[in-house]
Amino acid sequence: MKNALLVILIIFWKILVFFPRKFQNFIATVLGHFINWLPLKRNRISKVNIDLCFKDLSQKDRDNIHKKNTIEFAKVIFDTGISWFWSDNRIKKNIPYKINGLQAILNNQNDKNGILLLFKHSLHLELDSRILAMHSEIYGIEREHNSKMFENIQRSGRLKSMKGITDRDNTLTFMRWLKKGKTVLYAPDQDYGIKKSIKVNFFGIPAATVTAPLKIIEKTGCKVFFINSYFNNGKLILDLEEINIDQSSVENFSRQLNLIIENKIRLHPHEYLWQHRRFKSTLGKKKIYQ
Repeated sequence: MKNALLVILIIFWKILVFFPRKFQNFIATVLGHFINWLPLKRNRISKVNIDLCFKDLSQKDRDNIHKKNTIEFAKVIFDTGISWFWSDNRIKKNIPYKINGLQAILNNQNDKNGILLLFKHSLHLELDSRILAMHSEIYGIEREHNSKMFENIQRSGRLKSMKGITDRDNTLTFMRWLKKGKTVLYAPDQDYGIKKSIKVNFFGIPAATVTAPLKIIEKTGCKVFFINSYFNNGKLILDLEEINIDQSSVENFSRQLNLIIENKIRLHPHEYLWQHRRFKSTLGKKKIYQ
């Protein structure tokens, strides 16, 4: 019964994302305003996170970020559908985008230099990775979905342009990719539990920060790049740059990396995935995300 319902929803989803982009944005805006008024769990989480991270702003400004963020959250259904179901040609014709710094990635790939390509969890990250992988060889790390059927749809969509995908727990697989000179996407900005992390400030608040990135860099000798994505007047911008972070200790590395991510988020705060319980391990899941 569940699988039959999922099949119907997927069919409806595929039909929905083939409407013109302007129509998609209109529907997402209407849906976003509606979601903003609903007592949804994700709504509460994003509101708490925004209030915690932007204490320097007025309540009015924080509420404005939250409203815009809810609209962007509603667009996820379209951006993800486009990235999984559209062809390369359709994306190129209908989604304005620009990739800055791509040549540096291509040069390193030609020289067989492994690249750990770090990124923040933008709400449109599926579209970001699809477009980037249309222009370079990219490998990805994911968290497998609980539904086997949806996992197959997700993986099939991501492999439309990516060269390979592995679960985030398969460390040996993506380390092997890096040693072979591949470029691997990795997002270090979520709370994966305190056992795999250390406490490092994020927007001035102690946050569980994964220690894996530095270990991966040390063991593979890969280069480190960062991709920042955002919309500018309707055009998706992907900024790629090599970053040099202090590798003398996990603490120094994590502190600098969190600051880089924080500064990028501040440029376009409404496009970030605030719906994740970023401070659950340090401030208490039940205490702040009730």
